[in-house]
Amino acid sequence: MSQVFIGLSGGVDSAVAALLLKQAGHQLTAVFMKNWDEDDESGYCPAEADLMDARGVCDLLDIELQTVSFSAEYWNRVFRFFLDEYQAGRTPNPDITCNQEIKFRAFLDYALDKGADVIATGHYAQTDSNRTARLLRARDSNKDQTYFLHRLDQAQLGKSLFPIGHLEKSTVREIATQAGFRNHDKKDSTGICFIGERKFSEFLARYLQKQPGEIRTLDGAVVGEHQGLVFYTIGQRQGLGIGGKRDTPGTPWYVVDKDMDHNILCVAQGVDHPALFKRCLHASQLHWIAGQPPELPLSCTARIRYRQSDQPCSINATAPDQALVEFEQPQRAITPGQSVVFYDGEVCLGGGVIDAAM
Repeated sequence: MSQVFIGLSGGVDSAVAALLLKQAGHQLTAVFMKNWDEDDESGYCPAEADLMDARGVCDLLDIELQTVSFSAEYWNRVFRFFLDEYQAGRTPNPDITCNQEIKFRAFLDYALDKGADVIATGHYAQTDSNRTARLLRARDSNKDQTYFLHRLDQAQLGKSLFPIGHLEKSTVREIATQAGFRNHDKKDSTGICFIGERKFSEFLARYLQKQPGEIRTLDGAVVGEHQGLVFYTIGQRQGLGIGGKRDTPGTPWYVVDKDMDHNILCVAQGVDHPALFKRCLHASQLHWIAGQPPELPLSCTARIRYRQSDQPCSINATAPDQALVEFEQPQRAITPGQSVVFYDGEVCLGGGVIDAAM
């Protein structure tokens, strides 16, 4: 059997993944990764509580637990990119970058250096391989995490196991309960760890300067003042501070565009306002899991956000590592900086970073 290093987060998913590997007879070492050093009085990223839960699992399974800090790597490879993207007016997804650079690069390098054959995580995804490794959707479509894993390459996938990818979440919790794991009913983590329970805008304001400017309608009417374009994203409703305006309907306002050159936030009323819908997007930094692009143009499906239903589309190359993606139906709130991820049935092909909607 293989020597497996498993990333143990303190949550139920990685705990059950460890149990299944242990039952399969693998030589198992657990690793608790600390990726963020900063803390405050709110206790927003409970690393100590998570570590205690991870230790409890290891005690029950009688496996070694190592603790490793990748906080420097996280700061340099994930958080700096996160801030740079917001400064440029885009909305990045740090979970995708974290998987690519920390969990399946820094952790993988660490594990292989310590003698591991492969690593494992509690992600909801599956793999298979013939001549190339393929990333497949999880059985539980509601928990499928291939969207966040689409930037993995052949070397990373070939050295990675996803032991719970074939299970429903409810089954995972049942297994954890039967095993006596105290975290069997632990709430799933949501949001970004380094932000936690604080308001997102307050967190960003610690690192990015406020640059107030006008909030305007698509007709150019000034309806308010924003605190800085970096604090807003396409489709956002909350935090605009516009309220009721004379001679306008009482429907909510939404961000529909950001004019970075003139520091203007563009808004419109109504959740289904036409300005929120676009049929095409331009993507760059294309990554193909197979190691080479498919023949383009290609008809497939895509997601522009996690848990979105698959949307039929066509991909047309515009330059190396760039493409125009055209959807059969207009998509709401296509957001620069987010990822578009491509699928062929159950297979995740890869994806790219959204540059613009049109």
